[in-house]
Amino acid sequence: MKYLLWITLPLYALDQWTKWLIVQNFQLGDFRPVIPGFFNLVRVHNTGMAFGTGNGGEHSNLIFTTIATVAMVVITFIWRRGGFPLVMQKVAAALLVSGIAGNVTDRLLPGRGYVVDFLDFYIGQAHWPSFNVADSCICVAAVLLFWGSIRTERILAGKASSPE
Repeated sequence: MKYLLWITLPLYALDQWTKWLIVQNFQLGDFRPVIPGFFNLVRVHNTGMAFGTGNGGEHSNLIFTTIATVAMVVITFIWRRGGFPLVMQKVAAALLVSGIAGNVTDRLLPGRGYVVDFLDFYIGQAHWPSFNVADSCICVAAVLLFWGSIRTERILAGKASSPE
């Protein structure tokens, strides 16, 4: 419960607040350079998933909302079964819930039906697709879950090979 209160809820609120600011202050397609040639604030609508995959599909909001809902149920199930034994894994799960909830909220808001992306980076000529706070939470969670699973495997392997 403490992970929900101290990680999930504040990041969810930050995600929704930053998206609200963008919607209030930018028209679709507007951009404002923050660090010219490197970082812009933009307003992009995404009905798909990461990198705009599935964007504009007829049923993409329904499909991705359903996937997100199933993911939340699975995360809750795994959590209740003790599937996140390390603090790092609990933090990752809390970040994942925050990110999923943030983007699902966008899809379900009346008159919205899309995720608001607004962070826009360039490195040289390479352009990273626009993203938001929720997407950042999901990406950091994925890295932590991967790293945590390797650590758990090593811990369990150590216990299995140690004499009792």
